This record gives sequence, C-alpha cells and structure tokens, in this order.
Amino acid sequence: MLSKNLKIFRKRKGLTQENVAEALNVVRQTISKWEKGISVPDADMLIKLAEILDVSVSELIGSDVADEKNEDMKAVELARVVEQLASRNRRSKKVLKCVLIFLIILLLFFVFLCVINFATM
Repeated sequence: MLSKNLKIFRKRKGLTQENVAEALNVVRQTISKWEKGISVPDADMLIKLAEILDVSVSELIGSDVADEKNEDMKAVELARVVEQLASRNRRSKKVLKCVLIFLIILLLFFVFLCVINFATM
C-alpha cells in the first residue's frame, strides 16, 4: 500500500522522485525503491515524507483516518513496516558477511597455492 500511495501522492503534489529525494537528503534511487516496494522508509523518514507530501502517515501507509480507533491499527502498521525494513537490513548484513568470509577464504587459498608453487621452484 505504501509504495502505491507514495507514487500517487508524489504525483498529485507535482513532485519528481528527485525533488522528494532532495528534500529528504537521500538519493533518487531510494525513492524509486520505496515506490517499487523493494524497501520501505524507516519511521523518521516516513514522518518527513508525509510532511513533504502534505498527507498524514496513516494516509501514506493506507490506513483509514476517519476513526480514532484506527490509531492503534496505524501504530501496528507502522511498526510492521519498520520491522520489515529492519529484517531486510539484517538479512543483507548476513549475506554481505558470508560473501566477505568466502572471499577472504578464497584469497587465503590463492596465497597458499602461490606460496606452494613458489617453494617448489
């Protein structure tokens, strides 16, 4: 819901992804990822984004703002979005760590082979 709403509200406001990115001090690709649903903004960015687009956070994430009972639902939805982002960040860090470990092992193996090859000469 956030990705679709972000694009709709941004266009209604007459802003480009670049305009929004500059206002938030992020790169344009970040806005693009949010609009494609690849990633989500953290809670602070979500609040700033809502201010830039002149909408409420609940409108941005797709909640109904007409009823005060929905305040709890908005908080739950916002917490879910933030947790989703944190989970993706944790996975990315784990993958990066595994790749780095693999590359270090590969480098050490290459150095070992070079030392053995040089020693036999």
